[in-house]
This record gives sequence, structure tokens and C-alpha cells, in this order.
Amino acid sequence: MADHLDLLLGVVLVASPAFGISPCSFDGRIALFRFCNLTQIPQVLNTTENLLLSFNYISTVTASSFPFLEQLQLLELGTQYTPLMIGKEAFRNLPNLRILDLGQNQINVLHPDAFQGLSNLFELRLFSCGLSNAILRGGYFKNLSSLTRLDLSFNQIHSLYLHSSFRELNSLKSIDFALNKIFTICEDELKPLQGKMFSLFNLKANNLYSRVSVDWEKCKNPFRNMQLDTLDVSGNGWTVAITENFSNAIWGSQISSLILAHHTMGSDFGFRNIKDPDQNTFAGLNRSSVIQLDLSHGFIFSLNSEVFKMLKDLKILNLSYNKINTIADRAFYGLDSLQILNISYNLLGELHNSNFHGLPSIAYIDLQKNHIGIIQKETFIFLKKLQTLDLRDNAITTINFIPSLATIFLGGNKLVTLSDIHFTADFIHLSENRLESLAYLYSLLQIPHLRILILNQNRLSFCNPSLTPSENLSLEQLFLGENMLQLAWETGFCWDVFKGLSHLQILYLNNNYLNFLPPGVFNNLNALRGLSLNSNRLTALSPGILPPNLEILDISRNQLLSPDPSSFVSLSVLDVTHNKFICECELSTFISWLNQTNVTIFGSPTDIYCMYPDSFIGVSLYSISTEDCNEEKVLKSLRFSLFILFTVTLTLLLMTTLIVTKFRGVCFTCYNTTWRLVFKDHAQGSESDTYKYDAYFCFSSKDFEWVQNSFLKHLDTQYSDQNRLNLCFEERDFVPGENHIANIQAAVWSSRKTVCLVSRHFLRDGWCLEAFSYAQSRCLSDLNSVLIMVVVGSLSQFQLMKHQSIRGFVQKHQYLRWPEDLQDIGWFLDKLAQRILKREKAKKDDSHIQLQTITTIS
Repeated sequence: MADHLDLLLGVVLVASPAFGISPCSFDGRIALFRFCNLTQIPQVLNTTENLLLSFNYISTVTASSFPFLEQLQLLELGTQYTPLMIGKEAFRNLPNLRILDLGQNQINVLHPDAFQGLSNLFELRLFSCGLSNAILRGGYFKNLSSLTRLDLSFNQIHSLYLHSSFRELNSLKSIDFALNKIFTICEDELKPLQGKMFSLFNLKANNLYSRVSVDWEKCKNPFRNMQLDTLDVSGNGWTVAITENFSNAIWGSQISSLILAHHTMGSDFGFRNIKDPDQNTFAGLNRSSVIQLDLSHGFIFSLNSEVFKMLKDLKILNLSYNKINTIADRAFYGLDSLQILNISYNLLGELHNSNFHGLPSIAYIDLQKNHIGIIQKETFIFLKKLQTLDLRDNAITTINFIPSLATIFLGGNKLVTLSDIHFTADFIHLSENRLESLAYLYSLLQIPHLRILILNQNRLSFCNPSLTPSENLSLEQLFLGENMLQLAWETGFCWDVFKGLSHLQILYLNNNYLNFLPPGVFNNLNALRGLSLNSNRLTALSPGILPPNLEILDISRNQLLSPDPSSFVSLSVLDVTHNKFICECELSTFISWLNQTNVTIFGSPTDIYCMYPDSFIGVSLYSISTEDCNEEKVLKSLRFSLFILFTVTLTLLLMTTLIVTKFRGVCFTCYNTTWRLVFKDHAQGSESDTYKYDAYFCFSSKDFEWVQNSFLKHLDTQYSDQNRLNLCFEERDFVPGENHIANIQAAVWSSRKTVCLVSRHFLRDGWCLEAFSYAQSRCLSDLNSVLIMVVVGSLSQFQLMKHQSIRGFVQKHQYLRWPEDLQDIGWFLDKLAQRILKREKAKKDDSHIQLQTITTIS
């Protein structure tokens, strides 16, 4: 019931903002008045159940301070910024109050009858209030028949002489005297509590018995005829002698859990002047039925022989955070009932066969965070009831000592190989080791009854082609994250590693540098429900690669470009955040699915964004419109018209094609002559603008003679008055002596267009490729196409794609080829001149973002 009330209070306090209660207000059930500068109790509704008044300036509480609040169960009046005076029957108008919190106040005046009338009070908090011994001797708690918890920690109490009214507190189960200045407790002081049962008696951090000499024969047993579930005497600086005297003094008192943490017992590392506990230290507890003993956070260096011999009923022993380096023979003899042993965070370097003898009932041993490097083979083999062995974060290099267990923790060690696997286990934790070969994974998958296997943060990267999978019908969860499976799989082997795992439900493959998934790698995982491919380098998911019953998929932080929604038909949860989506029309199907699917998409919409093209970087996919990509809808309205025109157009087209194909050179000459005659009075030059040249012709110096005859003589005005263009090229217009890069930059930026004549010599010329890159940079800067690429000769698409800067251009833009037929040269040069003179307009940003289609023409 007490735990339930604590939980309820926590829910109330945390959930208050969720109910929409603003500060310094109330809603009928909860009144929230923290930090409101109040100097007196506010008037609230009589239906109020929780009244929170901490962090104010209330200085006086009297019988008339509160209205009659019959429903009130929680009153929080702690941490007032002014000294507090509490008068007689100050809370009598709160008859059903269950929790009263007065903690962290400076209580100057507290009337002995201040709490009268609170017959239903369950918990009273008076911690850190500056209270003295008078609070115990003055009868302040009389008539509190329902009081179960009393917190008097962090006060100025020096003595525990109790008023006789404590005998009447039959409901009292928990009393907290921690962080006071109680140097001694003797039998006479706690007489009013004799015959009672306590769930907690807290005497932590009082310097109890450590600052004064004690005549134990006169002091006797302070807990005589008392039954304690938990007695906390930690942090009192007890030595072996004090512990031994105290154990003898409380002989026969029933204490289920004894907490002696933060003690000073033990010689520590490198010292011998302070004793380690011996077989007499805890002998006095042999009639106390101690079930749990906490000796953590001390300086015990050696566990001496039969040190716990008298603790026949002990089930849980905590020795963590000591300096234990040696376990003597028969150290645990007598602990026939011990089930849990915690020796973590110590200085053990090796374990011997005899270390754990005398533990017939042990089920859990925690040895993590030691320095264990050597373990004899039979150390654990005789512990027949051992279920869990935790050896994480040690220096273990072999596993030949492992018996058959339910749970094995071996993470954070120095395992390079796994030999002699002759045990069974349900759960194996092997993360943060140094395993490289997938052969160890194949071996581990053969362990009978294995349900969970964790191999995260190893170095799995090597595959032996001779490995063959074996069937494992018990494995349910497999963790292989943060390895290097890509290196193993790219060899073409070990693609069948999951073949026999037909009952596997959870699989983690995150952070494995994967840029592909082997075909059929998940084919046999018919029971797989959850798959993590997070933080890899996947660009696509092949159709049918995912298991048919998969429900949860994490493929975030990859490089997905255009996922196919058909791959996600079985999912209920999907995480595709922080990928590198290309927002072109190819992605429109996925975007439409994303806005309509019933699958739960994990993460914020802002975490699913475009990475290309540049104008869409960072834009959420949920903000993208796909209307212009619906080609079927656009074409539907044109189909009828196209059908009518098709017959006529086809006939004319065939005739025209035949004529133009056969006599295209003559046709173009006639067309050109007619054009000049009709428009002979019109100026043929280009419009004046800010550019010095119409075009910068970039070509290899080895092609100069051919370029001059084929291009310059027909286009450049300095070669002929009939030509239309003012051209720039290196042999004539570059400034001698000037830095070559500077000449290239000047030519690119002072010309309307840049024409790159890509030949075999061009591809071998570093300066030409550098100029090509500068022209591309200007394209990105001006947001228009100022680069014209002309391919000369029999260069194939493959030869062009070998060059990174050219590859990126030809994938996204049109380029020209020098005609092979001589009759096409005139037409080609005319079109090239028109393209050079064509003015490009910068793209404007639309308020409504739409996908832009980039056409790839080779």
C-alpha cells in the first residue's frame, strides 16, 4: 500500500501539467501553488485532493489557516523561504490527510499537539527541518494511529530516547533517522518500539558507534524484540571491530536485510594495518535470520576462510565496489542457502577451482568489472544450480571454463577465438570482444536451446568459404550490430549465415558498412518480426529481399534514393529517417505512399528530407507535391487528339524524313540562304550584354588545327566578317605569363557560355578537365546551363563515365556529338551558334515546391 501511494504521488506531481493546470491555480482536484510568493494558505475548493504549496513564504500555520477540506489527501508544505511556525492542531481541518510533507523547512516553533486530529495520516515527512531530540521525547506523534512512514532524516537529533506514545503507533513500519548525529543507540532508548515489525529502520550516515567508545554490556541490544525487514547502518565508518561488536549485541534480533555499505572494513590494496573481516565478524548474526547482506563500497582485500560461516539463511550477498583481490579456500563455506553473489567492481585477477566451493544453491554470480584474465577450468563446473554468470569487462581470452548455464555475460573481454564450445545456454552476451571470423557465429548458432545471442561491437569481417549453416530452432534474437559484415559478404561467401534460423524474431545488422544485401539472405527467416539496418550504406532494397512477415523495420541513416513502397507492405512500423532521398519524379510513388499509408512512420516529418537536387536540400518529403509527375493523368487528356493527328503526321513525317535524310545538306543550305534573303536587313549580331565573349572554347592544344578548320573559321568574327560569334580560346586570348588557373577562371566567367570539345586528347589533358570543372561550378552558381559539351570522335559512354566530373554532367544534361556525315556539319554549327547565343534565365523559387525532372541523355 505504501509503495502504491508513492507511485500515485509521483504520477500526480508529474501529470499535473498534463491536466492543463497553470501555476498558482486549481482545478477542483489539484491545487498547484508552487513558487507563487504566498505568505498564507490560499482558499481552495473543498473538493481539492492534492494541495501543493512548496517554495513560498508561508510563515505561520494555525488551526484556522485551512478551510475544511474533507477530500484532501496530500499536503505539500515543504521548502518555505521563511522560518515556519506550526501551532496547535494546525491541520485539524484536514481529517482525511494521508501524506503531509514539511521537509526542508526551518521550523522554529512546533507545538506538541500540532499533528493532533490527523488520525488517517499515513506518511509524515520532516526531513531537513533542524529538529532536535525534543521531536522524539515530546509526544508529538501521539494519536497518529495510521502513521506508517516517518521521515526524520537530516536533522539535529543526537539521541533516540522515545516518548512512550510510540507504543501506540501500531501502524508504524518505516522510520528514517539517516544523516543525523546519533552516535549511540542502546536498548533503553528504543523500548517503546519493542514488539513491533519494521519494513525499514534507517540509521545511515550518523557516525553510529564510530565516534565514541561503547560499553556494550550496558548498552545491550537496541533492537530487542523487534523484527526488521531492512536495517540500514551504512556510511557510519564501521571497522571490523565495530561490526563484530554490533553483530554480537543484536544477537537474536530478526533482521532480513542488513545494509553495511560504505564501511571501512578491509586492508585495501597495499596496506595491512586494517583487518579484513574474519569468521568472528558476523558470527553474532547467526540467530538473526539475515537473508540479504550488503557489504559494498568498502576496502575488503581478502575474503578469509569461513568468513560468512554463521549466515546459514543468507540468500543475497553484495561485495561490490571493494578491493577484493584474493578469495581464500572455504571463503564461502556455510552459505548453503546463498543464491546471489555480487563481487563486481573489485580487483580479482584470476579465479581458481576452489574459489566458489560451499555454494550449493548459488544461481547468480556477478563478477563484472574486475581484472580477471585466467579462470581455471573447473571453477564453476560444480555449481549445479548456477543459472547466470556475469563476467563482463574483464580480460578473459578463452571460454573453456564455461559450464552449461541459462545466461552468460562475456562482453567487454579480450576474446579473439572461441574454442571448446561444449555447453548449452539460453542467453549469451559476447559484445565488445575481438572476434573476426564468421566461423564463430556459425559455431555459436549450433548451441542447443540458445534463444538470445549478442555479438555487437566485435570485428566480424572474415568468411571461410567452407562454412555450412546448421538448423537452430530455438534462437529468437540475434544482435550483430557494429561489426563489418560488408567485408565478409562482398567476397560472395557466408550469404547463408541465417539459413537455419526459421524461428528468429529479432535481428540487428546496424552499423555494418553494408552497401548491399546478399540475394536471399533473409529467405528462411519466416518468423522475423523486427529488423534493424540502421546506419549502413544501403542505396536500395531489392524487390522481395525483406522477409514476408516482417513488422518492424529500421532502415534509418542509410543512403536510400527511391525506395519501393511494395517492399513495406507487411510492416506496421517503419523508420526511414535521415536518408539521402533524391527528390525527382522517381520518388513520387514513395512520397504518395508516405502520405497515405497506415504504417506507423517513426520519427518527426522533418527527419525525412531531400538531399538532392540542391534546391530541395532539407525539405521534408511531406511538403513535396507530385502533381507534375503524374504523367498518366496528363496524357489521358491528350490521347484522343494524338490519335487523330497520328495518321496525318506519320505520313508527312515519313516523307519528310526520307527527303531530309537523303538531301539534308542541300535542304539546310537552301533554308539558310532563304533566311538571309528574308531577314537581310536585321542585325545578326548578338545583343550587347555584360559578357566579353560569346563563348570560351576549351579544347586540347593537340586538336588546335582541327578545331580551327572545323569551328573557328566558321564561327569566330575575327576569322570572317560573316561569322556571328566573338570567341575566346587559349592560343589567342590567354594572357601570357599569367597563372593558367587564373586564365581559365577569367575565360569561364567572362563568357556567356563555355564549349568543351571533348576528344581523347581532352580527356588526357588535366587543364581541360580543370576548365570543365570550373564551368560546372558556374552552372551551380548561376542556376542555368552555361556549359555545352561536344563529344568529338568515337568516344563511348563508358569512356566518358570514367571521369568523375564528366560522369556527373552526362548523367544529368544533354551533350552534342560532332557529326560523322559531312553534310550535317553546316546544320550542326548553326545549331551550336544558336545555343551559344541563347539567353538562359535563372530558375525562380515557387512558393509551392514541386519535383523537377532531370532528363538523362547519353
